[in-house]
Amino acid sequence: MILFITIFFSSCDKKTEYKEVEKDKGVFLSGKIIPDSHFLGDQKCKECHQDEFKKWKGSHHDKAMQIADSISVLADFNNKKFTSQGVTSRFFKKGKEFYVNTDGPDGKNHDYKIIYVFGLTPLQQYIVQFPDGHYQCLRTAWDSVKNKWFDLYPDFKVVHSEWLHWSRGGLNWNNMCSDCHSTNVRKNYDEETHSYNTKFAIINVNCEACHGSGKQHVTDVEKMGEKYVSDGSFQMTTETGPKELVDQCARCHMRREQFSEAFNFEGTMLDHYYPQLLEERLYQADGQILDEDYVYGSFTQSKMYQNDVTCTNCHDAHTLKLKFDGNKLCAQCHIPEKYDTPKHHFHEQNTESSKCINCHMPGRFYMGNDFRRDHSFRVPRPDLSVKYGTPNACAGCHKDKDDVWAAKNFTKLFGEVDSIHYSEKLAPGITMQPNGHVGLIELMNDTHQPEIVRASATKVLSNYNAQNFVEEYITLLNDDSALVRGASVDVLSTINSTDYTSYFLPLLEDPKRSIRVKAFYGLAGLSESEVPEVYKDSYSKVKKEFFLHLKTNADFVGARIKKGDYYIKKGNNEEAIKNYENALAIDEINNQIRINLATLYYNGKQYAKAEETFKEVIRQEPQFGPVYYSLALMYAELNRVDDAIIQLKKAVKIMPENIRVYYNLGLLYDKKQEYENAEKIIVSGLKKEATNEGLLYVLAYVYSKSEQKEKAKNIVYQLIDLYPNNQQYRSFLNQL
Repeated sequence: MILFITIFFSSCDKKTEYKEVEKDKGVFLSGKIIPDSHFLGDQKCKECHQDEFKKWKGSHHDKAMQIADSISVLADFNNKKFTSQGVTSRFFKKGKEFYVNTDGPDGKNHDYKIIYVFGLTPLQQYIVQFPDGHYQCLRTAWDSVKNKWFDLYPDFKVVHSEWLHWSRGGLNWNNMCSDCHSTNVRKNYDEETHSYNTKFAIINVNCEACHGSGKQHVTDVEKMGEKYVSDGSFQMTTETGPKELVDQCARCHMRREQFSEAFNFEGTMLDHYYPQLLEERLYQADGQILDEDYVYGSFTQSKMYQNDVTCTNCHDAHTLKLKFDGNKLCAQCHIPEKYDTPKHHFHEQNTESSKCINCHMPGRFYMGNDFRRDHSFRVPRPDLSVKYGTPNACAGCHKDKDDVWAAKNFTKLFGEVDSIHYSEKLAPGITMQPNGHVGLIELMNDTHQPEIVRASATKVLSNYNAQNFVEEYITLLNDDSALVRGASVDVLSTINSTDYTSYFLPLLEDPKRSIRVKAFYGLAGLSESEVPEVYKDSYSKVKKEFFLHLKTNADFVGARIKKGDYYIKKGNNEEAIKNYENALAIDEINNQIRINLATLYYNGKQYAKAEETFKEVIRQEPQFGPVYYSLALMYAELNRVDDAIIQLKKAVKIMPENIRVYYNLGLLYDKKQEYENAEKIIVSGLKKEATNEGLLYVLAYVYSKSEQKEKAKNIVYQLIDLYPNNQQYRSFLNQL
C-alpha cells in the first residue's frame, strides 16, 4: 500500500558533527539532528540480520522511493498519451531517461524529466525536479495492476494556478511526502526564498528508518562480541509495548501536524506530531474513514487497540504483508467455531461475503485505485446510516438495497443493538443535531472511551459555541490524556478572551512538546512581562519550540495563517497582515485567506485595500455569498449605507438560509427609514426561522418606529413567551 507521494535528494550534507549530549532536565528535548553518517544502510544490517533483510527486500518500504531507471520504472513511456480534464500528457524517452510533456505552473505544456519513482502496487507515481529544490509528483500515475496510465483525481478539475495543481504545494514532495518515504529527512525550507535544500540519509524506508540509526549499535556489537547486551536505544523491538509500537508506526501511518524540526527518535510521537482528530469532511460522522486518514485515527478507536492488539499482530513487520490469509488472521484471537460460521455472519461459507474484513473493515478507494480498509473494526450500524448518512457494510455490498432495508434486516438477524457505541454520541454532535452537545460532553469526560474519540468530542463541541463550555474545557486541561489536553487548548485558544489564559501556564511544562506549543499559542494574548516568574524559564524555552514549529511548517498555508493569528492575539496588526499576505503568496486563489486579510486591512484603517481585496474575491468567486456579507458590514461601518444594502441584497440571493443577512439588511433599511422594505426583508427571514430572537426584536423595533404599535406589541408578546427571563422585552412592552 502506498502511503504518501514521495521523492529523493542528495545526502552529501555538510552539517556540524553530531555530539551526544545529556537530555535537558525536565520535559525539554535536545532537538539534535542525527547526522547521516550515523545511518549505515541496509547492507550493513544484512550482515547480522539476513532473515529480516530478505523479508524487507522488495517490500513497499524498500520501494518507497527509487531513482528512475529502466528497472524501477514500471510504466509505459513509449510515446504514450493520456488525456484527463482537458490536459494531454505524453510519456516518452530520451535515450535511457524518462520524460513527460504536460501542463506546468504557467498553464503551458513543457517537457519534464522523471527523476524518482514512488511505490509499486497498486500504483506507481513519478517525480520531477523544479527550480529552488522543489520536487513535484505528477497527477497522472501508472496503474501497475491494470497496466495503464490514470488520473489520481479523475473527477476533480484543477487549474494551473491552484495550490492543488501537481506543480504546486498540493503535490510537492518536500512537504507532503518526504518525511515518510525516506530515512532521516530534513526538509530545510527557506521561507524568504520559498526554496528547499531537503536532505536525507537513505533514499527509501530502510531498517534504520524504523529502528533508529545503527552506528552506536554496530560499534557496541563489534566491541562486546557475544557479550553484547542491548542498551535499549533501538526502536520497534520485541521489547516495545503494543501501544508504544502503534505510536511509533503512526509517525507515518497517520494524518498529522508536525511539531519538531525533524524526527530524531527522541521522546514520543506527541513530541513530534499531533494527529488529525475525527472531524467533519475528514471522517464520517461516526468516525469511519472518509478523506485520506491513513490508519492511526481509525485503529486507535478500536476495541482491539484498547486491548493491546498492535500492528504486528496482523502484519509482518518486514514484508508488511498479512500474516495469514482470509479468516485465519482473525482466528488468532476470535474462536472460529463461534465467528467463522453462517450462524454468525449469515452468508455462505468460504465466500467473499463470509470474510470478517468485509463486514468489519469496509474500505474506500484513494488516489484513484488504492483500496484501503477502515481499521476501527466496528460492527456495521445501518441504523446510524439511516439517521446520519454514514456508510455501513451491509448496504455497501448489497448495492441494490438502501440503508432502511439494511437496518431492518440487521435487526431481524442480530436483534436490537444492546450496547451504546461512542458513535451514537459522536455522530449527532458532528452533524450538529439540536442536542448533539450533550453526547459530546459525555464522551469527552468518559475516560473509558478511546482517547482519540474523547479528544475529537472535545474539539467538535466547539461547534456549539465554545464560550458556553469554558469551565468544561478548563477542567480538561488537566486530563490524563495528552490528546484531550491538546484539543482543549486548541478550542480555548480560539475564544477571543484572556480571562482563562493563566490556566495554560502549567502546560508550558507539559511532558509532550505538541501540547506545550499549543499552550504557548493560547498564551499569545499575554505579554511576556505578565508571565509569572515561576514560568519564565519554561515560557522562554517553549517560545523557541513554537517559532521553530512555525518555521518548520512555513511552506504550508496553515502555518503562515497561524503566525498571523498569533500576532492578532498580540495586537500587532502590521505583523498579522504581513503573514496573511505571505500565506496568500503560496496559495493565491485561497479566498478564505483573502477575506481574513481584507478584515485585517479594515482593522488597520486601510479601507481602500480592504475594499479591493473583497472585490477580488467577488471577481474570482461571484457565487461566494460570505464575501458580499463581509463587504456590506464594512460599508455599513463606514456609513456607506446604500453600498452596504446593495451587497446584502446580493448576499440574500446567494445564501438565503443565512439569517444574519436578513437581520443586518433590516437594520440598514431602518436606518434609512425605509420601514416598508425593512418589514419585508425581516418577514422573509422569519419565514426561514420563525422564532429567531434577533429578527423578532428588530421587527418589533421597526413597527414601533413606524407608528405600528399594535403590531409591535404582538411581536413583543411573542418574545416574552419565548424568552420569559429577558426583562428587556417587558421594559420594551411598557414603553409601547
